[in-house]
Amino acid sequence: MEKLLEILEEIKPGFDFTGHTDLVENGDLDSFDVISLVSELNEAFDIDIPVEDIVPENFNSVEAMMALINAQLED
Repeated sequence: MEKLLEILEEIKPGFDFTGHTDLVENGDLDSFDVISLVSELNEAFDIDIPVEDIVPENFNSVEAMMALINAQLED
């Protein structure tokens, strides 16, 4: 999770992502942030997040993002 938090800090410096469950719905992460995040996650974790998984539910919290990453690592 540490690597994910580092990536999030690069995308949105100074924002505390922990404890949030509505990052996309609240506008804390916009569509450009999510696309940047997907690119960074693909590279950092050597995964390929499919387009159909790029939905708000998968990016609304750090925990949801980790679940998405772990699901891709298991494939």
